[in-house]
Amino acid sequence: MEKREVIYRHSGAVRLTHWVNALVLLVLLMSGLQIFNAHPGLYLGSKSNFNDPVLAMAATQDGDTIKGVTMVLGHSFDTTGVFGVVVDPDGGFEERGFPWSVTLPGHRDLATGRRWHFFFAWAFVLNGLAYLIWSLASGHLRRDLTPSGQELKHIGPSIWEHARLKFPKGEEAKRYNVLQKLTYLFVALVLLPLMLLTGLTMSPGMDAAFPFLLDLLGGRQTARTIHFIAASGIVIFVAVHLVMVLISGVWNNLRSMITGRYVIEPAEEKP
Repeated sequence: MEKREVIYRHSGAVRLTHWVNALVLLVLLMSGLQIFNAHPGLYLGSKSNFNDPVLAMAATQDGDTIKGVTMVLGHSFDTTGVFGVVVDPDGGFEERGFPWSVTLPGHRDLATGRRWHFFFAWAFVLNGLAYLIWSLASGHLRRDLTPSGQELKHIGPSIWEHARLKFPKGEEAKRYNVLQKLTYLFVALVLLPLMLLTGLTMSPGMDAAFPFLLDLLGGRQTARTIHFIAASGIVIFVAVHLVMVLISGVWNNLRSMITGRYVIEPAEEKP
């Protein structure tokens, strides 16, 4: 019977930039929600169209009752206690978008939230550049993250294997599968750069230096909406990533991202 094999899966550069990115993105998300709460609404164009938001969270009065309402593309949802408004046991209420428990700071403080957000945005840029330069120089991007034509033909079976929570073993487990490669490339080359570009577009200083950014993205409010969507996509990616880490072997995955070493379970013998 074939024995388990221990391989060196993640280099020091990958591990370091991974954990820096995890910290940076967490702070960016929480401080970003603090900024969003200052005006919990998203629009298209160059100005805020309060009558036609893409997304809006607000408090509304229904008789003697205060409710939190979230509007998405013209559809309203009662989100009292979660989004829009929180009602105190004594009958008082506070209007806000996202709960303060997921913002940084954990109370209404736009100035501090903006400082945290801008500082860690530059940390994100520097860390991303370091990872990109290393990936290109070492061949990591081409060798480990770019799917081959044969792998792309296998995307259907790969989706089916993931749906059944069937994880690769043996030789197949020594490399990323096609879904992992495509997902990582989409996040690294589409979502993260889009989040960065739209963030720069919302900066008055950057607008003054590069006025074409607003025209390129259709206005400040459109840039803000795209920024929120890209950030939401990253949150979804992280959530799915964490679930897959948990169900595919949390200690093995965690150890590989701390020490680089990953245990390969032997493939099942075919009859």
